Amino acid sequence: MQHKVEICGVNTAKLKVLKNEETQELLRRAKAGDQRAREELISGNLRLVLSVIQRFVNRGENADDLFQVGCIGLIKAIDNFNTDLDVKFSTYGVPMIIGEIRRYLRDNSTMRVSRAMRDTAYRVLQAKESYMAQHQKEPTVEEIASMLGLKREEVVFALDAILEPVSLYEPVYSDSGDTICVMDQVRDSRNTDEMWLEHIALKEAVSHLNERERKILAMRFFQGKTQMEVSNEIGISQAQVSRLEKTALRQIRKEM
Repeated sequence: MQHKVEICGVNTAKLKVLKNEETQELLRRAKAGDQRAREELISGNLRLVLSVIQRFVNRGENADDLFQVGCIGLIKAIDNFNTDLDVKFSTYGVPMIIGEIRRYLRDNSTMRVSRAMRDTAYRVLQAKESYMAQHQKEPTVEEIASMLGLKREEVVFALDAILEPVSLYEPVYSDSGDTICVMDQVRDSRNTDEMWLEHIALKEAVSHLNERERKILAMRFFQGKTQMEVSNEIGISQAQVSRLEKTALRQIRKEM
């Protein structure tokens, strides 16, 4: 896809690029009903669509399909852009194109989301587009929640539910050397070498306790039982349970 020259019959190597002044003038004419200016805007911003769909490369999607969907987002951006605000068209257009592509990927995803969650997500996206059309910027989660009368968590869950999954092996950078994937950028703070060694040391220290001490620690810290519950189950007093527990923990700390 990165090296594809022709998409949907369009020679991407010869795509026109409009200057900001040209774009603003064409937007004003298009708003006044000039269809020719609207067509020039569309053809002059196809490279913007092309740059956006590069973000969705290596997901197994057809480049022609993504380009067509991106063009729909571009047309929506042109038709809804507010020329009265001092905002560059690309600042408004890129999120609109991305949103249209994400909607397409969501609707064609093999993952199933509940109808209620999907309906909420549609409302959130519509509110987001409406806000962007009015203010030429993306709203915050809190602003969307306020517009729809929803809790912040409901908005977050709805948006998360419709996000397309990303493979851990999806490339994020390549510079004629080894490709860096998403997995290479993910950090596991729990399963580090230090944690692994501590786990081995802890297991070794616990193995040196007697059977009753191991049982008390298991009931207390793995089963979540109180000292009174442990004393009733193994037939000794709570004071004895407390003493054995402290002795066992002291021994473990000493060995580690």
